[in-house]
Amino acid sequence: MSPLEIRASLSLASIFALRMLGLFLILPVFAVYATHLEGGDNHTLVGIALGTYGLTQGMLQIPYGIASDRYGRKRVIIIGLVLFALGSFIAAIGGSIHVIIAGRAIQGAGAISAPVMAFLADLTREQHRTKAMALVGSSIGLMFALSMVGSPLLYRHIGMGGIFVLTGVLALAAIWVVIGVVPQESLGKHEAEEQVEPARLRDVLRNKDLLRLNLGIFSLHAVQMAIFVVVPLAMVSAGGLPVDEHWKVYLPVVLASFVLMVPAIYYAEKKDALKPVFLASIGLMAVVQTGFVFELHNFAALVILLLGFFVAFNILEASLPSLVSRTAPAGAKGAALGVYNTTQSLGLFVGGGVGGWLMQHHGRTPVFMFGAALITIWGIAAATMRVPARARRPGTTGTTGGAALGDGTAR
Repeated sequence: MSPLEIRASLSLASIFALRMLGLFLILPVFAVYATHLEGGDNHTLVGIALGTYGLTQGMLQIPYGIASDRYGRKRVIIIGLVLFALGSFIAAIGGSIHVIIAGRAIQGAGAISAPVMAFLADLTREQHRTKAMALVGSSIGLMFALSMVGSPLLYRHIGMGGIFVLTGVLALAAIWVVIGVVPQESLGKHEAEEQVEPARLRDVLRNKDLLRLNLGIFSLHAVQMAIFVVVPLAMVSAGGLPVDEHWKVYLPVVLASFVLMVPAIYYAEKKDALKPVFLASIGLMAVVQTGFVFELHNFAALVILLLGFFVAFNILEASLPSLVSRTAPAGAKGAALGVYNTTQSLGLFVGGGVGGWLMQHHGRTPVFMFGAALITIWGIAAATMRVPARARRPGTTGTTGGAALGDGTAR
């Protein structure tokens, strides 16, 4: 990668990471905190508060992407970050669950995922784009893990209002990165790639391999949001661990998950075994969801299952954006990433809403039964997916990571 591509990849991944950290920070503690809010005893509303930003974000991802094509990537990204900061500050002053839902909805209106990833595609050559997209995916997993460890500590010292203020400050810091660090837009859009005729949105929606990947990101984030309606409360009831001490569980679990993740990623890359590792991670996630059904009241088992969840989540979160970038037809990467980010956002909303409703009306166990069913459906669909060959480097023959088939896929 050139210095420009490295700078673009790191700076845009950091913007994505700062925003996702702000979104994830409330997950480990909000279900417990909400019991002190007006209306917070309604688990359905708690789930909506967790996931509502996914609804507004999902509605606006594609419009933001189109606007960034017309008015410029940086301008649209900055507008989105301002909205995200505004929603954070509104949520910070909320004394009721309804005010926090409103703040979270405004946060979601800052739907910058599609413009950021389209900008990254502009600034990187095709043969390096997979690595750049994987960096963004990895940053999401890293921020999720960091939020699990840092959130209980922050909750102890600055409270939930302080956490929301911090998320707003992080969004403002991301604006500084956009203005001062991210390369200029005029440096993007490589000439050879501008000449590719853009594919239509319906071509993306008809692509079966992209549909499988979109189902995957929807399922992964729906499960992520749903379980955190329950897990913080379960850690209090099963282990007697106050919410501000949950970091004592999350820290070793997160560190161990990264240690276990590295050999899997290395094996997938070096042995051209992306699909087996990908499917194994989906299987592990299904096992974890099923395990939660039976072992939710056993604290030791709960910790082990959380470890499995983080290992599977980190591998899948890092792999999916890269696979979308590789699978998208020529001239359709922006559209494919817009649809991908939309389904990701809708997964967050559905997971929070369904998880909260199930918790409210049927208790904890059905939340994980829902997760197990959703992941199983994804696993069945993913079993027949085709993994595209990695792009050839200029001046080389053959493919890296598998022999290319006539349809552009790899064995």
